[in-house]
Amino acid sequence: MVQQFRKSITTLVFFLCLGSAWAQAPQAPLTLRPDAPDRYVVVPGDTLWGISQRYTDSPWRWPELWGMNKEQIRNPHLIYPGAVLLLDRASGTLSLAGPGQAPAGTAGRGEPPSGSARLSPRVRAETLARQEIPSIPPSVIEPFLTRPLVIEPDGFDKAPTIVATQQDRVILAAGNTAYVRGIGEAKEDTWYVYRRGNPLVDPETERTLGYEAIYLGTAQLTRGGDPATVLLTSAVQEINAGDKLVAAGRAQPVNYAPHAPDVHVSGRVMSIYGGLGKVGEAGPHQIVTINRGRADGIEVGHVLALYSLGGTVRDVTKARGAPDAQIKLPDERSGVLFVFRVFDRVSYGLIMQISRPVNPLDVVRTP
Repeated sequence: MVQQFRKSITTLVFFLCLGSAWAQAPQAPLTLRPDAPDRYVVVPGDTLWGISQRYTDSPWRWPELWGMNKEQIRNPHLIYPGAVLLLDRASGTLSLAGPGQAPAGTAGRGEPPSGSARLSPRVRAETLARQEIPSIPPSVIEPFLTRPLVIEPDGFDKAPTIVATQQDRVILAAGNTAYVRGIGEAKEDTWYVYRRGNPLVDPETERTLGYEAIYLGTAQLTRGGDPATVLLTSAVQEINAGDKLVAAGRAQPVNYAPHAPDVHVSGRVMSIYGGLGKVGEAGPHQIVTINRGRADGIEVGHVLALYSLGGTVRDVTKARGAPDAQIKLPDERSGVLFVFRVFDRVSYGLIMQISRPVNPLDVVRTP
């Protein structure tokens, strides 16, 4: 299932369409980089974001560069290593060259253009190991896609709990047995083991939106009842009595096609994943949590602009203590965030581009 899921999340985005522009594209025209290559051969390790960055300073807008519309983004096609990309500077779009591509202007028509030959069907073999080019680096986010990341404030009270250990062991590891209360009649066989982490506190309302779940390992149900018996099949950290279980469930395939939110979004960075609360800095390809989620219109694939929070300073031209001596500096744009996991009130995003480090309390907005 893991391999299937990995293929699902990397089934991303390349479909040639000279039709309508992308409905959610920003109003500003897309500007090609002056050093954009006229021809580029896709290689293993490329991402759509990285390829597009060769052509434009706004790489998250690659559907415009490749002429994609919204419906095609929802049902994306593929691009593979070895594909040759050709830039048409007149139209500002990319096209695919190479074997197997339909001649320009003939896609969907019954007759080939004048001077060309009609080809008969034939068998072509290719290796099953061929991998699609993902939109963003999948290895960075794959560990976060199936494991629980956020637990509701009361979720820990309701979750099944390890109440005893094999031979009264203090610390459990892979291969050990544990006894769990609260599983009840659940049909799930595979469970994740986790522990409550830092609270996720909305910096605007001071309300606790949930708790980060610290992933500890996996367990297999071997006998039902109360307590039920589980076998720990993996452990990345020490597991103890009192740790919690959550059903693994079935991975849901997700398409990571970038787009701006349909509505104006303004929120804040709550924490840096793996950091220490409200301290620390994050750089490219680090993960942060924001205080906006599904209830606020956020969805997977949304791209948000990051802004460093402007501070308050004294106007040196004013007398000290004057009523207007303190001025609020504007927030300064610092980067771009790609949302890849969404909960009700919290979302996780991957930092794609920054000009300065990202800090907790920084601002996120519709770009």
